[in-house]
Amino acid sequence: QVQLVESGGGLVQPGGSLRLSCAASGSIFSINHMGWYRKERELVATITSIGMTNYAHSVKGRFTITRDNAKNAVYLEMNSLRPEDTAVYYCNAIGSRWNGPQLSTFDAWGQGTLVTVSS
Repeated sequence: QVQLVESGGGLVQPGGSLRLSCAASGSIFSINHMGWYRKERELVATITSIGMTNYAHSVKGRFTITRDNAKNAVYLEMNSLRPEDTAVYYCNAIGSRWNGPQLSTFDAWGQGTLVTVSS
């Protein structure tokens, strides 16, 4: 099994910043894609194992996704936050894990962390 644990959500005023973190644990062999989603699995940002990124149009230039492959972790730096960014943010990881002596794929989600942007 692979578990994802997010942290870093909270209340912030419009124009403020937050940094979300997500760490994956378990019998992981490799992680290809990691990403952040919000609301009904709306894409926010994704990053591949070699650092290729993709952003939703609404967050381009304000959010930055990074990852630490050694720690199986992904981060989301959110700047210039707006009230419409208010949502539960979910971390996602897709990769391969050990299933006994064999490898199998996984597609894991975290429990979500709430970001509230309000004055």
